[in-house]
Amino acid sequence: MADRAKIAVIGTGLMGYPMARNLVRAGHDVTVWNRTRARAEGLDAEGAMIAESAEAAVADADVVLTMLSDGFATGALLEDAGLRGALRPGALWLDMSSAKPEHAREQAALLKGLGCEHLDAPVSGGTKGAEAASLAIMVGGEAEVFARALPVLNDLGRPVHVGASGAGQLAKLANQTIVAVTIGAVAEAMLLLEKGGADPAAVRQALSGGFADSTILQQHGARMTTGDFVPGGLSKFQVKDLDNTLAEAGALGLELPSTQTIRDRFAYFVEEMDGADLDHSGLYLELKARNGLET
Repeated sequence: MADRAKIAVIGTGLMGYPMARNLVRAGHDVTVWNRTRARAEGLDAEGAMIAESAEAAVADADVVLTMLSDGFATGALLEDAGLRGALRPGALWLDMSSAKPEHAREQAALLKGLGCEHLDAPVSGGTKGAEAASLAIMVGGEAEVFARALPVLNDLGRPVHVGASGAGQLAKLANQTIVAVTIGAVAEAMLLLEKGGADPAAVRQALSGGFADSTILQQHGARMTTGDFVPGGLSKFQVKDLDNTLAEAGALGLELPSTQTIRDRFAYFVEEMDGADLDHSGLYLELKARNGLET
């Protein structure tokens, strides 16, 4: 693939919008479509074209990049006969949404039948990573197709080929498990510091560079102690990802007790505390409520 590609970006939400903007700034020819057009507004000023339909967006594209809520949303696109007919033979479909590994494999098989290629390439790094083009990108699919995709993926972050079709999504589930459990641990540490009379910000500084340090400690620990839960990663999507992790574990005959516990806490936060559209660091509020503290 040439360094400059014709790219259709489907889904310009919290993540897709800055990703599309970075692709424009890297010199690609970008067309975008979002079901709610207002969420794509502003990208035209950056140099992207805003299509009136997903079918129009993908027409003649070298690369179709989807950043949607889950594999069902991507699958719904692929069920549209008009969209399938608009795909150029040889086009590469990069699904950067978080989905089930089985969805990735199903999409890859369907697209192969249409003469197209597919990579599952979910990301980690949140909105800050998307804005800075520093996303961790976990890619599943054929190695030759991964090599073809690098001129696009390199403009979004740090891509790593992790295995065959579906392996990218499996890696993302592992990532989300680590993220969720770590958020729970950081929340407990921040509450302990706050109630014990230590300065959480100073302790985070003291821990910097040590074994307990992490992006989650520094970024989400600060969110928790300042009460900033404007979404970077939505809590409702954290539940979705943990449900997918547990389903995959069940299919493999595995029990993941920490994952199950943290999933149930996130579900309570989403369903009983109206936390669905808050940042996943908002689990801190569930912990405070559990301890009878004002949230």
